[in-house]
Amino acid sequence: MLKKNIISASLMCANFLNLEKDVRALEKGGADWLHFDIMDGTFVPNYTLGPDLIRTLRPVTKLTLDAHLMIEEPIRYVRQFAEAGSDVIVVHQEACRHLHRTILAIKEYGKRVGVSINPATNIKVLKDVLGEIDLILIMCVNPGFAGQKFIPHSVEKAKELREMIAKSGLQDRIELQADGNINFDTSASLNEAGVTNFVAGTSCIFKKGEDIFENTVKFRKHIDSFAAKK
Repeated sequence: MLKKNIISASLMCANFLNLEKDVRALEKGGADWLHFDIMDGTFVPNYTLGPDLIRTLRPVTKLTLDAHLMIEEPIRYVRQFAEAGSDVIVVHQEACRHLHRTILAIKEYGKRVGVSINPATNIKVLKDVLGEIDLILIMCVNPGFAGQKFIPHSVEKAKELREMIAKSGLQDRIELQADGNINFDTSASLNEAGVTNFVAGTSCIFKKGEDIFENTVKFRKHIDSFAAKK
């Protein structure tokens, strides 16, 4: 059975001069996962992070490490991210020449498999791999940079994906995650549509000049309240 309402804190938005301090604040505040945005400057117009950061943090936290590979042909780097200590490896459907082969490569290392789709990608591209994956990541902005405007159609896409997952009988297996301007309002709308895993960055937890621990606690209470409304 899937755990409901997960906070996956986006470490791309953390303070790298005090990274362990930020991680401790996230743990104490109630975050469940640490989300690593891996960008190659080719698939997306930005370049960030890598397996070494995951390898460094793996011994100091028990939180789930969620590697989001926004890179071309990610199959080339599955081994590095698996061996670094990732628990979940997410690849983009649009970046894989052979998506099914990439999924199997991740599973060979015993890792949970996620597939992400960009805002303009039709959910039908995932139909034939549903039985092989553990998570679907909906991009609510075009990948590459934090702080972008939320794309409203993401809510309808989440609803359609949840219905497709249910029709396949995989509702207790496949996690539905959302990333991109996740805040109190957008998370509520997305949850109503079926999202239970929220990638939280500058719009929610890592707000400039605000306390990470306090913001995590507030967001934890917010998303936990969803269960009481159902």
